[in-house]
Amino acid sequence: MNDTATPNDTAGDPLLQPFQLKHLTLKNRVMSTSHEPAYSEDGMPKDRYRAYHVEKAKGGLALTMTAGTAVVSPDSPPAFGNLFAFDDAIVPWIRRMTDGIHEYGCAAMIQLSHLGRRTGWGQDDWLPVVAPSPLREPAHRSHPKAAEPWDIVRIVRHYADAAERMQTGGMDGIEIEAYGHLFDQFWSPATNQRNDEWGGSFENRLRFPLAVLGAIRERVGSEFIVGIRMAVDETRPDGIDTPTGITILQRLGGEGLIDFVNVIRGSIVNDAVLSNVIPIHGMASAPHLDFTGMVREHTDLAVFHAAKIDDVATARHAVREGKVDMIGMTRAHMADPYLVRKIEAGQEATIRPCVGATYCLDRIYMAGEALCIHNAATGRELSMPHLVEPAAQSRRVVVVGAGVGGLEAARVSAERGHQVVLLEAMPWAGGQLRLAARNPRRRDLMGIVEWRISELERLGVDVRYDTYADPDLIDSLQPDVVVVATGGLPQNPSVETGGELMVNAWDVVGGDARPTGDVLLYDDDGTHSAMTTAEMLARSGAHVEVVTPERTMGVDVGGLNLVPYARAFNETDTRVTLNQRVRTIRRVDGRLHVEVGSDHSPVRHERVVDSVVGDHGVLANDELYHQLVPCSTNLGELDHDAFIHGRPQAVHTNPSGRYQLFRIGDAVAGRNIHAAVYDALRLCKDL
Repeated sequence: MNDTATPNDTAGDPLLQPFQLKHLTLKNRVMSTSHEPAYSEDGMPKDRYRAYHVEKAKGGLALTMTAGTAVVSPDSPPAFGNLFAFDDAIVPWIRRMTDGIHEYGCAAMIQLSHLGRRTGWGQDDWLPVVAPSPLREPAHRSHPKAAEPWDIVRIVRHYADAAERMQTGGMDGIEIEAYGHLFDQFWSPATNQRNDEWGGSFENRLRFPLAVLGAIRERVGSEFIVGIRMAVDETRPDGIDTPTGITILQRLGGEGLIDFVNVIRGSIVNDAVLSNVIPIHGMASAPHLDFTGMVREHTDLAVFHAAKIDDVATARHAVREGKVDMIGMTRAHMADPYLVRKIEAGQEATIRPCVGATYCLDRIYMAGEALCIHNAATGRELSMPHLVEPAAQSRRVVVVGAGVGGLEAARVSAERGHQVVLLEAMPWAGGQLRLAARNPRRRDLMGIVEWRISELERLGVDVRYDTYADPDLIDSLQPDVVVVATGGLPQNPSVETGGELMVNAWDVVGGDARPTGDVLLYDDDGTHSAMTTAEMLARSGAHVEVVTPERTMGVDVGGLNLVPYARAFNETDTRVTLNQRVRTIRRVDGRLHVEVGSDHSPVRHERVVDSVVGDHGVLANDELYHQLVPCSTNLGELDHDAFIHGRPQAVHTNPSGRYQLFRIGDAVAGRNIHAAVYDALRLCKDL
């Protein structure tokens, strides 16, 4: 089956057919489901939040669902940048956002919820967390109080108040969150252990959700669109199973309380099970699509779904085969908000792919904002372009290094209309990312490189592999601008003695070193590099101990991405030792004796192993850059203010210089993929 549409058959494309939801006509079958990018300011969807959703509307999708979730009560404090649906001040901000979305023929909805036990108490108004029963959620760790009858009455009213605010703000509908939040914490026997009228029997456990939906309907009327995002099966022995979930849906729909269901399968009480609901790279594509199709067969409700639907072919299949009415491509739209417009134009090959890295979600918890690993404009629509505009005048641009940063610099420069030459010493592109993708589970990361290679071909960039760049070669190309993107070189952690006995993680992942037996991996960087090295070693049969001075392993990896590492370590009996550093290494009778010690105490302990592997990130590979500095008009200087605020670089401190010179990514300092892409975009968009 060929699921790729061409310019001649887009009229028959299932994804481009309209869908009627009550009075609302959705212009196609593609949507972005509710999620919280954490772009709120003071709990309001101000300019950054609005611009993020308006950009997707410009890109052609039919429905963008905002918030994940907007909280309805002050005692549901934001766990991840949530909007304050309990505050009247939100209405004009909602109106401004919906007006902007509607301008492009896109519908707008919003998700409402009380987080229940899925939040913390030590913020905002410092109110206790409430839940049906005093059961602690592992993920957010708060001990809740059991909701009292007056709490229940109050929160039901708050739901209705919030729904009315969203209706007043111009939303086309609302979605009630019902997987892991207060709403369904009441109906799930896993979280409701009450013995009053709000718990116990199935009917009693439904009492609170029915009260919420009844109050909402009374407030917004029967014509306003109300739906539910629901774990139809919690996939846990003490939770809601499929027959029960179907029964609930049929009842809610039959009573006219809801108009659609956004299908979820699974639980979100900890990172391990959350990763099954929101799969990352290395996991199966669209794992719950067939389940969603089964749900659609058993209900008269409109059915939405999103879970690792990250490519157009899968989305098209989902609609064509009747699995869904609307297909959610949420992370895919973070990678490319113009996805639908490109389908309409028959340009699917130019869609920037979602590679499932899930940097977007992990970044929310790590730093309070969602960012796409390889689209630096997402979330920065106010200052960074998704569509690069041509420059007024073409210039000659030489980019050195075809890692991710260099590829992006070449792509953006070519989109500007410049004549671009890309020089790469290796026979292939990709740089450090190729090493990361050596882990079979992470091979989808190569989509970041492959898309850019394809784009450079489309744009006519002169790419020269097996070409070592030196100042003479640069001069011979007569550039106006030189961008050095030569990346970084691996370094081992410092030890008191025996550092020469330590193998670097890059050599292990690259296959140049193959440690066996007992292996101590000293992670003094806390990134994917050491974690993927440990995983590959453990899966190869080595007995591994990871030693790190941090108070948690993989401190910069992120919760969802840490799950498969933790799974691999458990399955291979890999030992993880926190708060310890390798101090000395010495060879005795063919084995290595390793002293480890803590920053917290002078006491040391000894390990006897066959190999020691180290990871301390990278040092900038900047030799060429420094050779070129005297020949540059700016002496390599970067105007930070212009760089930050999106203005062209205009430093001219060397009258005898022949070209502007810049360096980006790890050629400046060891960072990550997103940093390299962001450096390239904000520098080259103004060349």
